[in-house]
Amino acid sequence: MSIFVIGYYTLLLAASCLAAYFNKRTWFLLVFSLTLVSFILGIVGGPSMLRGVAIAAGMLALSAMVAYAFREFLIAIASNDMAKELRTAPLTAAFGMFVIFTYAIAGIFAPWIAPFGEAEVISTAFAVPDGDMLLGADQLGRDMFSRIIYGARNTVALALAGTVMAFVLGALAGLLAATTGGWFDQVLGRTSDVIMSIPSLIFALLMLSIFGGALANSTTSFWLMFGFAMVTGLLVVVAKAENNVLSWLAGLAILVGVSAGFSLGMLTIFNPSEVILILVVGVIYSPRVFRLTRAVAGNVVVMDYIEAAKLRGEGKWYLIRREILPNSTAPLIAEFGLEFCFVFLLVAGLSFLGLGIQPPTADWGSMVRENATLISFGDITPLIPAAAIALLTVAVNFVVDWMLHRSSGLKD
Repeated sequence: MSIFVIGYYTLLLAASCLAAYFNKRTWFLLVFSLTLVSFILGIVGGPSMLRGVAIAAGMLALSAMVAYAFREFLIAIASNDMAKELRTAPLTAAFGMFVIFTYAIAGIFAPWIAPFGEAEVISTAFAVPDGDMLLGADQLGRDMFSRIIYGARNTVALALAGTVMAFVLGALAGLLAATTGGWFDQVLGRTSDVIMSIPSLIFALLMLSIFGGALANSTTSFWLMFGFAMVTGLLVVVAKAENNVLSWLAGLAILVGVSAGFSLGMLTIFNPSEVILILVVGVIYSPRVFRLTRAVAGNVVVMDYIEAAKLRGEGKWYLIRREILPNSTAPLIAEFGLEFCFVFLLVAGLSFLGLGIQPPTADWGSMVRENATLISFGDITPLIPAAAIALLTVAVNFVVDWMLHRSSGLKD
């Protein structure tokens, strides 16, 4: 029996005994369960399996320490009310916030963090890692580490933009449908049912096949984005203007100008094919947001204070902005996190299929596809962008779970 095996079991048993002596029941169960699992795995796999377990346990312990330190840092810089909320956050939520913060820093400061450009060829195809290339080169000789850093900017930014557009359209439609009711509610509900009946991946492939290729130009992208912005803004005009003709005319005039400016701004930030992808994502996932918002707002509009506001003569926009939305914020924020995960995975999947973010723009989904042949040679490089996708998805879900727990009012 090697010194490593003796020391490993001695450390685990000592930690178990200390946890039991100081009456730390949770820690005792955790450590002693690890001891039993290690005993079984050690018999099956030998010392190599124990080293794997030790490495995994060490990574979990390191992640817990990072999460604890980051939570304490947020508590120190937050206001008193926010600090009180953060103290209730579990380590999983703190770890999720740390990962999101790290991705945000990587995306914002990608040109300064990445040692090379995202499309810069600096070596031969599939070059091994060295002092200049931390993760080696891809199939064209580009630095994998630099492209992963730039991928945090491109993939996450595009998914976030698509999520925001889907959420704004779906939430506005749901709030207005709950406030108005009648045929308006029925029309929006049946329209969302039709869109949701089509599988999201098939719908995305169909739309991208129609509007991709030669149609993926600035003119088509502008008018599609303009139409989307007009539909979204029209919901605001309907809520604010109601039956006032002058308000309708003024609202439509402002809406046309804002929609045109917004469309030009989106084409400045994203290229035409990315704008079309954002629009497709917005159309696919807005019915999901509509359904949740309609359900949440439907429980609020029947409250007595809503009836009192209606008797005071308050309009729909006042009811949505001052009465319904403040009482629906918590589940909507949690839904935003969940929708981001769905959109993020859809964008990565479309890029893997070659219909998402187009080369030479760095994207995690396309990076997995481009370097997949390395797996046949025992190289785990293609798994790194896949792990980046999985880590962000898990981190966002950790934070969303905590927010849902807080909004539900359940006690630990």
